[in-house]
Amino acid sequence: MFTGIIEAAVPVLAAEAQGSGLRLTLKAPDLADWSVARGDSVAVSGACLTVEDLGEGGDISFDLTAETVARTWFGSLEPGQLLNLERALKLDARLDGHLVSGHVDGGAGVLDVQPSGDGGTEIAFQADPGQDRYLVDKGSVTLDGVSLTVISPEQGRFHVALIPLTLELTSLGDLRTGDRVNLEADMIGKWVERLLPSQG
Repeated sequence: MFTGIIEAAVPVLAAEAQGSGLRLTLKAPDLADWSVARGDSVAVSGACLTVEDLGEGGDISFDLTAETVARTWFGSLEPGQLLNLERALKLDARLDGHLVSGHVDGGAGVLDVQPSGDGGTEIAFQADPGQDRYLVDKGSVTLDGVSLTVISPEQGRFHVALIPLTLELTSLGDLRTGDRVNLEADMIGKWVERLLPSQG
């Protein structure tokens, strides 16, 4: 389980085909308190991945299944691209974002990127078909692992407002029109939808 509060944005060192999946290697974050072990769960731009290997310099490798590659935009990864990292939530930690499973539901495409008057940025997205029913005005959504607030959703189109700190600490500041992001809808909405029909 994660919170959508990013700890670091790090560059891709390699993304190599491995059978029907992918071996992804990332540069280790330059953080004094960063530590992971083989087998740990890490949210990588919103997708929960398992640490497969650690290089001598602390570089981190993950093996992605064909399902993960299909549900994310990771099939088009290139060296140097930034990905957002968050380690799994500890039970005694504060929940500053919202509950995030790391199970990507689909994606969203960037329609427009505009600066806002406070030094931030407002981005318009178009969610993939089927995701619009989970987008609630002022509700939560996870985009590339970042916990954000939905603004003015309509027929799958919605906006998010990014403050300067989010632009600085995550990969979202690099987004341009036409780019894709991983989307995870608010899990509460998905569970409500699942349970309501059973109430008869």
